[in-house]
Amino acid sequence: MKCIVGLGNPGKKYDKTRHNIGFMVLDELAAQNHWSVSQTKFRGLYTTEHVDGEKILLLKPQTYMNLSGESVRAFMDYYDIEVDDLLVVYDDLDLPPGKIRLRKKGGHGGHNGIRNIIDQLGTKEFKRLRMGIGRPAAPVTVVDYVLGEFPKSEQQDVTDSIDQAVKACEAWMGQSFDEVMNDFNAK
Repeated sequence: MKCIVGLGNPGKKYDKTRHNIGFMVLDELAAQNHWSVSQTKFRGLYTTEHVDGEKILLLKPQTYMNLSGESVRAFMDYYDIEVDDLLVVYDDLDLPPGKIRLRKKGGHGGHNGIRNIIDQLGTKEFKRLRMGIGRPAAPVTVVDYVLGEFPKSEQQDVTDSIDQAVKACEAWMGQSFDEVMNDFNAK
């Protein structure tokens, strides 16, 4: 079993914001595989699928970013998902737009969605796929920046990074996470 969680905020006004790049990755992964992340429960949108006999679960928490862990915890409890089978996709200020980075574990790095997941799960030991969004230039605040949309000048880099993230998620469905990290972190 593999569970992929994309982080973001619910509602049309947040659809194309930097903070919703985790949702964008899950939406593209679902679209490319003709899946629909539309079932509602666990304070989230989800789907259960199968790839080569492996159960694949996708979740988009609808709790708003800062409470993402509440949805993740309920989902994992219901489906009896081990922490080792969890991959969380989210925005990262410390990577430039267009870059992705996979990690096996780590702290929250100031990301409130990840902080809440760590609090709810009681561990930092879960897989992450960090999506670069860059840092704001003064005087723009971090909140305004993450809730803003990508400028046209970054669109191609963002599209390319979403494509790479989808490929990484698909690779993890059939390979070890170490292999996926080696392949995708080298790019």
